Amino acid sequence: MSREFTGVIEKRGDWYVGYVEELPGVNTQGRTLKEVRENLREALELIIECNKELAAKSHESASVIKEPIVIET
Repeated sequence: MSREFTGVIEKRGDWYVGYVEELPGVNTQGRTLKEVRENLREALELIIECNKELAAKSHESASVIKEPIVIET
Protein backbone atom coordinates (compact mmCIF):
# COMPACT_ATOMS: atom_id res chain seq x y z
CA MET A 1 0.00 0.00 0.00
CA SER A 2 1.33 3.44 -0.79
CA ARG A 3 0.39 6.68 0.91
CA GLU A 4 1.37 10.21 0.11
CA PHE A 5 2.61 12.75 2.64
CA THR A 6 3.97 16.27 2.32
CA GLY A 7 7.63 16.82 3.13
CA VAL A 8 8.59 20.39 3.99
CA ILE A 9 12.28 21.20 3.61
CA GLU A 10 14.00 24.43 4.65
CA LYS A 11 17.61 25.51 4.13
CA ARG A 12 19.16 26.60 7.44
CA GLY A 13 22.79 27.56 7.19
CA ASP A 14 24.73 24.61 5.80
CA TRP A 15 21.93 22.15 6.59
CA TYR A 16 18.52 21.24 5.24
CA VAL A 17 15.84 20.64 7.86
CA GLY A 18 12.76 18.65 6.95
CA TYR A 19 9.49 17.57 8.48
CA VAL A 20 6.28 15.86 7.40
CA GLU A 21 3.38 18.28 7.38
CA GLU A 22 0.70 15.70 8.25
CA LEU A 23 2.50 13.93 11.11
CA PRO A 24 4.03 15.87 14.00
CA GLY A 25 7.26 14.34 15.23
CA VAL A 26 8.62 13.29 11.83
CA ASN A 27 11.61 15.64 11.65
CA THR A 28 15.10 15.26 10.28
CA GLN A 29 18.06 17.07 8.78
CA GLY A 30 20.71 16.49 6.15
CA ARG A 31 23.62 18.24 4.50
CA THR A 32 22.08 17.76 1.02
CA LEU A 33 18.56 17.68 -0.38
CA LYS A 34 19.07 14.03 -1.27
CA GLU A 35 20.11 13.20 2.29
CA VAL A 36 17.23 15.04 3.95
CA ARG A 37 14.72 13.40 1.56
CA GLU A 38 16.09 9.93 2.35
CA ASN A 39 16.08 10.72 6.07
CA LEU A 40 12.45 11.92 5.88
CA ARG A 41 11.34 8.70 4.19
CA GLU A 42 13.15 6.61 6.79
CA ALA A 43 11.80 8.65 9.72
CA LEU A 44 8.26 8.46 8.35
CA GLU A 45 8.47 4.68 7.86
CA LEU A 46 9.83 4.21 11.39
CA ILE A 47 7.15 6.39 13.01
CA ILE A 48 4.34 4.58 11.19
CA GLU A 49 5.80 1.16 12.07
CA CYS A 50 6.32 2.14 15.71
CA ASN A 51 2.82 3.61 16.04
CA LYS A 52 1.29 0.41 14.61
CA GLU A 53 3.26 -1.73 17.07
CA LEU A 54 2.28 0.46 20.03
CA ALA A 55 -1.38 0.40 18.98
CA ALA A 56 -1.32 -3.40 18.59
CA LYS A 57 0.13 -3.83 22.09
CA SER A 58 -2.50 -1.55 23.62
CA HIS A 59 -5.27 -3.57 21.91
CA GLU A 60 -4.06 -7.02 23.04
CA SER A 61 -6.45 -7.29 25.96
CA ALA A 62 -9.27 -5.13 24.59
CA SER A 63 -12.13 -5.77 22.22
CA VAL A 64 -11.53 -3.39 19.33
CA ILE A 65 -12.92 -2.71 15.89
CA LYS A 66 -10.41 -1.77 13.22
CA GLU A 67 -11.62 -0.29 9.96
CA PRO A 68 -10.23 1.89 7.18
CA ILE A 69 -11.00 5.59 7.18
CA VAL A 70 -10.83 7.47 3.89
CA ILE A 71 -10.85 11.24 3.61
CA GLU A 72 -10.74 13.58 0.64
CA THR A 73 -8.57 16.66 0.99
